[in-house]
Amino acid sequence: MFPDNPLSLAAGAVFTILLLWAAYGDLRNRRIPNRLVVIIALLGISYSVVAGRALPGLESSFGGMATGLVCWLPFYVLGWLGAGDVKMFAAAGAWLGPVKALEGSLVAALIGAILALLWMLRVKGIRNSLETLTLATGSPGVLSNSANKTETSRGTLPYGIAMAAGALWAAWLPLFPLR
Repeated sequence: MFPDNPLSLAAGAVFTILLLWAAYGDLRNRRIPNRLVVIIALLGISYSVVAGRALPGLESSFGGMATGLVCWLPFYVLGWLGAGDVKMFAAAGAWLGPVKALEGSLVAALIGAILALLWMLRVKGIRNSLETLTLATGSPGVLSNSANKTETSRGTLPYGIAMAAGALWAAWLPLFPLR
């Protein structure tokens, strides 16, 4: 998606830096600042307009944002994700467009599932993790953040890492090339 010309390559570098910054913030503080989300979204809209024509660029960026929001908002409603994660991916969708935002969501979900299992094993141990997963087959609410809150947010999975990885994968290593 990005390595087509020097402008795209520079934009891709900016996109990558911004998403890595968001993932680092989520890892360190369990927060993705709204200011960073707005910067990602506005630069994504600008890139889409400059890289394409104005109206198609706007349609692509807003379609990508809507796709990211629709894919991840239900998980926020269920208490499985934080609002910052959802907003960050929607903002990344402004760069990706709807098809790549969907692809990035699928990749992020796979990476996130692996991270969640590893996180659960680290925090709960093997026996408690197996018990939780067994309970979750009948009652998925067991996995919600509200059911597993700790004193601080340190006990929560920084899912922004998986989301950033999914968006970057869709941008740089597309599964479904659009050519």
